[in-house]
Amino acid sequence: MQQAPAIASATELARRVREGEVTAVQLLDQCLARIEAGNPAINAFTALTRERARREAQAIDARRARGETLPPLAGVPYAVKNLFDVQGETTLCGGKVNAGDPPARQDATVVARLREAGAVLVGMLNMDEHAYGFTTENTHYGATRNPHDGTRVAGGSSGGSGAAVGAGLVPLALGSDTNGSVRVPASLCGVFGHKPTYGRLPRGGVYPFVFSLDHVGTLAASTSDLVLACQAMQGADGRDPACVDSGGLVWPTPLPEGLRVGVLGGWFAQYAGQAAQQAVQAAAQALQARGTVVFELAEAARSAAFVLTGCEGGALHRERLRTRYDEFEPHSRDRLLAGSLLPAAWLVTAQQVRRRAYEQALKLFEQYDLLLAPATPVPAPPIGAPSFTLGGQDLPARASLGLLAQPISCVGLPVVSVPMWPEAGQGLPIGVQLIAAPWRDDLCLAASARLESLGLAQARVPGA
Repeated sequence: MQQAPAIASATELARRVREGEVTAVQLLDQCLARIEAGNPAINAFTALTRERARREAQAIDARRARGETLPPLAGVPYAVKNLFDVQGETTLCGGKVNAGDPPARQDATVVARLREAGAVLVGMLNMDEHAYGFTTENTHYGATRNPHDGTRVAGGSSGGSGAAVGAGLVPLALGSDTNGSVRVPASLCGVFGHKPTYGRLPRGGVYPFVFSLDHVGTLAASTSDLVLACQAMQGADGRDPACVDSGGLVWPTPLPEGLRVGVLGGWFAQYAGQAAQQAVQAAAQALQARGTVVFELAEAARSAAFVLTGCEGGALHRERLRTRYDEFEPHSRDRLLAGSLLPAAWLVTAQQVRRRAYEQALKLFEQYDLLLAPATPVPAPPIGAPSFTLGGQDLPARASLGLLAQPISCVGLPVVSVPMWPEAGQGLPIGVQLIAAPWRDDLCLAASARLESLGLAQARVPGA
């Protein structure tokens, strides 16, 4: 079978606009036509921002007509998970309970920065309610379907973002990652996903879930797209006290000679199915991994992440759970309610475990520059399946698709999930996590670019 072509990247589209091969308005019209044709099958979008998009595209074309130097993402269509504030739009966060809220008065910081970089916002994307889930089987707005097999989930909670990029509707989408919500849909939909170092990208104007764990992230058609988006969005923001000026993402970063690559074993091997194991082995061989290393507190870090998620998420929604309980979907409301009742001592202990896990992770990077692990235990399960089988054990799908992502989220390390495919070129994709020390996002991205250049990692057109 001939290998499917790659999805058109934001990097290439911006080049075409800069060089006059196509106008931003033409790109927008093509994008909207793809969405009209392709979205009904996957249900990725909850709203289109047509009028805004046309104004932004026209502004780019006007700048080029005046002979101005165009910004790096000039004319590139993109979409955002429906928890990013978009001026004039209601931020649903996947919930019915938010539908009556007033429209946002200003853009989220990252949306404003992408606009300054020339990107054109075309719409808002489906997600698990209040970002609490890994499947985007949303009761209120319908399930988002996997672009490579419509009977299967797209992952979550940024499922609309993964599906929109994976289907080739947009080359770039924003998501959020608290426990794996960028990497899980990136893995299942076969796209590149970047969860940056905690504190690199600002969360101002992003509907919160768990302050201790929330990250802004990007899903894209190529590594270079991830880089362009990160460079445009990074930097301190007064609306997010956790966001700092990291000195910027240095790029291009060549992979250093003698790169020390390790494969995470233990917890990450225990919950890796056959497809996940094969994908990691292929990446390890290409990057000349030196051996296996164990992150001993991985399971404890995942448990701490569960407690933090329950406590902070439950506290955030406690009052509305008390007064508007029936407006929450069953998938999330009972877990949020239970989380709001957890004792404060558990939260303190979880933060202590988180700190110890972080310190242990730093010690791993005294031996290795880069660590590899599967992004999800298995490829995309069927929509509606309560569980999937791994090693003869039935695991609950909604909670367990993040088994291998949560320990990394808990300690805030930078990760790029790269899309890998079966050798025969058929079947469903699965992601491999490329993990580096804090603030070394450049190493993750450089390794991603290497795997992409070798043809091992690629976002492919579905059905081709």
